[in-house]
Amino acid sequence: MDDLMMNEYLSFEGLPEPGCWNGLCRLHDSIFTGQGSSTLSQELKKRSCCLVQVAMAADVVVGYKIGYEDRTHRFYSWLGGVDPAFRGRGIASELMRRQHEWCRDHGYHAIRTHTKNKWRDMLILNIRHGFDVIGTYTDGKGESKIILEKRLG
Repeated sequence: MDDLMMNEYLSFEGLPEPGCWNGLCRLHDSIFTGQGSSTLSQELKKRSCCLVQVAMAADVVVGYKIGYEDRTHRFYSWLGGVDPAFRGRGIASELMRRQHEWCRDHGYHAIRTHTKNKWRDMLILNIRHGFDVIGTYTDGKGESKIILEKRLG
């Protein structure tokens, strides 16, 4: 399962088929312990336009990126992660590149995301891919969040 050549990228407008979705949820739960994946599908079902992308290796989900339209012409890049055993191989960058290409093709003018300072790798990845820091806020749990946005050409 360690061979990068085995990676396959899949894209779904809406929820993936159950086997893929279950693999994504398992990966999400392992990365974001304590947050749980039980509400992911409920949240996405509320959205009129969502995109779920996964990176596969040997039929196992090793990375994912989820986003949705949060207002006309703006896409919100919501959640994503890569299995720790597969990090440092460009999977997150490729998922982001594919998301941005899809957004351009579907008429979005901007992509917005929020992150935390403690998730430095994600913050750096976003900046490397053309996002600008446009603000900060404190969430309901008292944690600082960084708001980033990328204009699409």
